[in-house]
Amino acid sequence: MSLQFLSEWLRCPNCFKPLSPSAALVLSCDSGHAFDVNKRGYVSLLAGPRKFIGDSAAMLDARNRFQSTGWFEPLQASISQIINAERPQRILDVGCGTGYYVRGVLADSSPMSRVLGMDLSPAAVARTVAGNALIDGLVADVWAPLPVRDESADVILNVFAPRNAAEFHRTLRPGGLLLVVVPQPSHLQELRRAGLAVNMQADKAEHLVSSLSPWFVSERQAALSRRMDLAAADVADLIGMGPSAHHTAVDDTKGLEGLEREVTAAFDLFSFRRRDVTVTS
Repeated sequence: MSLQFLSEWLRCPNCFKPLSPSAALVLSCDSGHAFDVNKRGYVSLLAGPRKFIGDSAAMLDARNRFQSTGWFEPLQASISQIINAERPQRILDVGCGTGYYVRGVLADSSPMSRVLGMDLSPAAVARTVAGNALIDGLVADVWAPLPVRDESADVILNVFAPRNAAEFHRTLRPGGLLLVVVPQPSHLQELRRAGLAVNMQADKAEHLVSSLSPWFVSERQAALSRRMDLAAADVADLIGMGPSAHHTAVDDTKGLEGLEREVTAAFDLFSFRRRDVTVTS
């Protein structure tokens, strides 16, 4: 981790002035606000009350196990292809989770690319930055004004995560790319029919485009789907890695009986361009 590289992404969450290194593992602003940086390569800049909690270590363990099976490799490859066509130097991954998707981008990119992995969960950010000097980490709330400097990212990646359109616009450079991945209505439909997964918003794609339109121009939409023949343990991890984990418990041997099945994975990948409009923080 480079404290200097990390600081170049960030602004103070209190006064919005730029942060810079002021001591070993400390970032501060000219107003005197100071923040300790974790030795593992990330800083927490959470400020004020929060309505939501980040993913737990158990959810991240399940996600890591499922991602390691390779079922989502086509999605990872598609994300990498779209982002690397931009030749970005600075990528902001909002809702980075385990870092699976952005690590795929870096594996295929120029060594000039750097990443800021952001998530509400400290455990998620810690996993994203682990072992990769090109990734810095930020614990922050997407619903608050982001502690990220104006026009600091060439690309923003947002996979199955909340979005703050005005703040995405502010932190993305003019002409920059916002890549958003959302599930299609058929995603995990077999699990929903069996009562193993929570329902999803039916018009998710339409709502996405509409909610972003004041700040971004929809440029491209790509669809990706496949059938997955999953073992019981894979199904348990698929349930346990997402929001369904808060409603369904399948973490013991008995709970795995009969879970094996074919499951649909279906995604929409939306590419947006930053509009030339003024947004105030």
